[in-house]
Amino acid sequence: MKSLGKILGLVFLGLLLIVVAAGFALTHLFDPNDYKDEIRDLARSKAGLELDIKGDIGWSLFPWLGLELHETTLASAQTPEQPFADLRMLGLSVRVMPLLSREVQMSDITVNGLNLTLSRDEQGRGNWEGVGQPARQAEQPAPAAEASEPPAEPDASPASRSKPLTLDIDSLTVSDARVNYSDAKTGQQYSAESIELTTGAIREGSPIPLKLNAFFGSNKPVMRARTELQGALRFDNQLKRYQFEDMRLSGEASGEPLQGQTLTFSAQGQLLVDLAAQIAEWNSLKFTANQLRGLGELKARDLDKEPKISGALSVAQFNLREFLQGTGQQLPAMADAAALSKAELVSRLSGTPNSLALEELTLKLDDSTFTGRLAVSDFSRQALRVDLKGDRFNLDRYLPPPSEEQAAEAARKSEVKSTQASAIGSGTTPLPNAPTQQAWSEASVLPLDQLRKLDTEVSLAIGSLTAMKIPLDGFNLKARTRNGLLTLQEVRGGLYGGRLDGSASLDVRPALPLLTVQNRFNGVPVERLLESQGEDVVVKGLLNLDADLRTQGNSEKAWIDNLNGKVGFIIDNGVLVDANLEQQLCRAIATLNRKPLASDPRSKDTPFRELKGNLTLRNGVASNPDLKASIPGLTVNGNGDVDLRVLGMDYRVGIVIEGDKGAMPDPACQVNERYVGIEWPLRCRGPLELGAKACRFDNDALGKVAARLAGEKLNEKIEEKLGDKVSPELKDALKGLFNR
Repeated sequence: MKSLGKILGLVFLGLLLIVVAAGFALTHLFDPNDYKDEIRDLARSKAGLELDIKGDIGWSLFPWLGLELHETTLASAQTPEQPFADLRMLGLSVRVMPLLSREVQMSDITVNGLNLTLSRDEQGRGNWEGVGQPARQAEQPAPAAEASEPPAEPDASPASRSKPLTLDIDSLTVSDARVNYSDAKTGQQYSAESIELTTGAIREGSPIPLKLNAFFGSNKPVMRARTELQGALRFDNQLKRYQFEDMRLSGEASGEPLQGQTLTFSAQGQLLVDLAAQIAEWNSLKFTANQLRGLGELKARDLDKEPKISGALSVAQFNLREFLQGTGQQLPAMADAAALSKAELVSRLSGTPNSLALEELTLKLDDSTFTGRLAVSDFSRQALRVDLKGDRFNLDRYLPPPSEEQAAEAARKSEVKSTQASAIGSGTTPLPNAPTQQAWSEASVLPLDQLRKLDTEVSLAIGSLTAMKIPLDGFNLKARTRNGLLTLQEVRGGLYGGRLDGSASLDVRPALPLLTVQNRFNGVPVERLLESQGEDVVVKGLLNLDADLRTQGNSEKAWIDNLNGKVGFIIDNGVLVDANLEQQLCRAIATLNRKPLASDPRSKDTPFRELKGNLTLRNGVASNPDLKASIPGLTVNGNGDVDLRVLGMDYRVGIVIEGDKGAMPDPACQVNERYVGIEWPLRCRGPLELGAKACRFDNDALGKVAARLAGEKLNEKIEEKLGDKVSPELKDALKGLFNR
């Protein structure tokens, strides 16, 4: 038996030596470089791949099946003249014996100098198409009889089919690799250069250390980014579950959108993709972008259909102005240089590939806090949805400051106004021949192309809003824009103790935009409105106003020139500032009394119980036929026009003395009973900003009043002297003569 065992041992040893010798002979006596043409034909016929091996092929057989390729190019067999990849060196080896049990045990895989160039032509065909398709399938269709035959079942045992393929690779190293993609139809180009990838042992179910460095670029817009990615990859092919643990991404980006600035970014967290459940998650998310810092989590479901995204986001307080400037965003000049210095955000997220919503949002901007919802319901249409509530917001901080030209124009107007006031306020100088100069700009105001594309729904509720220096309490706004029609459905709020309610619409579909406005003021102190706009206070009182206006165009001048509609107003318990109607009336009466005034007129306000009227606007000119003012001891009636095109007015006003209700300011103008009930003529003409200071008595009309009063006095004398001495017919003839 010992001899038999010895013999069997010698036999097995001999067989092993024969196998080793055969392997040695096969690897040393057989040269695969002699079969490059056969390998090329095999790749073309079986895989539709045009393979050109310019360098040497190195290989080993046992116990490792090894392969090493040098200077190799790849192209689709359909476009062999357009290689899509070239390779400096590829080296890999597989342990032979584990392959028999469907285990792939590999040593280090090394890829060096890979250059992958992918492109699509004008017809959208890629230069890689056809790879993996056997040439015989592309050349001619199979005969009908053969095509009808069912495919043969794979020849595999149940045991081999039940056991999944397992991988065991010592490491993967990719160095000096490059990937380029271009689309001839769109002109878009993307690139990844200097790709360096290293991994640890690749085994299913075990964490795989991974590190990737690359430079990414694009041409539309021109962008370039340096990135570094590291973490541990874990996968389970049977469960279709893939994890990226302790993922850390960092880098820097620059390019056209950043306007020469550099964006430093980072992100980290735990990533999971479960294809069996069709979900993906990014937990423990942390991210930075320059000084911006944030936390969050993201979840996606229905990956095989239309993915739906949900999650949470929190951004710590940061300087929004510095962040935007650091990313190349040119901010417009703002009235407050410190605006946008503080921003903070907390929100839930939801979305799809074509939408994104910030739900349960809390946004802090400078001194304001907003809560609610912000969403883009359709990225392709840029459909914006806003539903926010805020505590307070000063819009004026974010509006442009007055330009030098505007400041100079304001100073010029102030000087002109002062000169006019000093000249006209006394009521002794002639009226100007014309009102103010042209007051409106012809520059375009609205970005019509952008407005025609808008699709928005906005709902705002702000406790305290300041806009254009006007404070509004309990402000509410609802607006909607779609298909070129912008509708301000509601705007309302408290204003200086009164109320503002309004609505408006802007139709930008026609070449000339159409604008309609409906406004209502209830109990608003008109002097506060004038003060807020930097205007001189020419009238005080509580304003009640109803306006229904319409116009067209796209400039201030066009809007005024085409302004039409109606305005009704009442001002209660007010004052005409620096409008001493009593002094003006005194001057007129002194003239009729032929007595000089004892003193120079002094500025004095004229109080009134009510001032009201209705305006009809036609192409920028407001006609006011029923102006009425109720002043203690006086009634004022007026009619005239306000020319908004030049901010001028032209009114004829009649003042009626209701009776001797008090002493006049000068002995020369004491009222006697003949003056009661007479309508004293006043003319107001000049710049609108002068208000009642542009009013004085109409000398021509005053002469007619004097003639009428003189005629009445002569009639009294005739009656007194003649008595019953002449016939009534003769007395009537004499009175008529003097009246004429």
